[in-house]
Amino acid sequence: MRARPISPEALVEELAERIAGLPGGGRVRVAFDGAPPTRPGRLADELVAPLRLRGRPVVRVSAADFLRPASLRLEYGRTDPDAFYDDWLDSGALAREVLEPLGPGGSGRVLPALWDSRTDRAYRLPYESLPEGGVLLLDGTLLLGRGLPFDLSVHLWLSEAALARGSHEDERWRLPAYARYEREARPGENADIVVRADHPNRLGLQIGQT
Repeated sequence: MRARPISPEALVEELAERIAGLPGGGRVRVAFDGAPPTRPGRLADELVAPLRLRGRPVVRVSAADFLRPASLRLEYGRTDPDAFYDDWLDSGALAREVLEPLGPGGSGRVLPALWDSRTDRAYRLPYESLPEGGVLLLDGTLLLGRGLPFDLSVHLWLSEAALARGSHEDERWRLPAYARYEREARPGENADIVVRADHPNRLGLQIGQT
């Protein structure tokens, strides 16, 4: 499927309409997946106000707050791309504390953040409640292909060259992990919505049959 051009402002409005219009009376779990240069967290943040204006309560969570402790995450060193791919994200905790409680029959109680990777300590934040009809906006990287229960997934895609250009020098060791992600998880094929972001002000939008 070919991507159609769209501006960043129009993208936010179209995504807000699509998310707010999803059927069912339950909660909606939306993932924004992309490498750091695509800034998936910014897109998730920009959707908070438009969704609330449409009458949908919102809770924001970042997968970066659900990383494993350093003793596990960095067992093979600080710059191992396979460990970054396989071991950094505590996907079990993310499912248990965020995604499953927002699924059918779930409590609606969400832990907004678990682990502060900068201090290597637990956040110890209180749980938040998301009512029926509410929306979870979760941002992160390498989120797809892990069996995590999302109701809608948005992948921000960069070409290999654009990803290399946009990555900070001290994060370029991660590039093999992103290449592996493309091969194994195939986010450009498996995400419900793909945003081609090589040119930040001239995006391309592909929407699947969700």
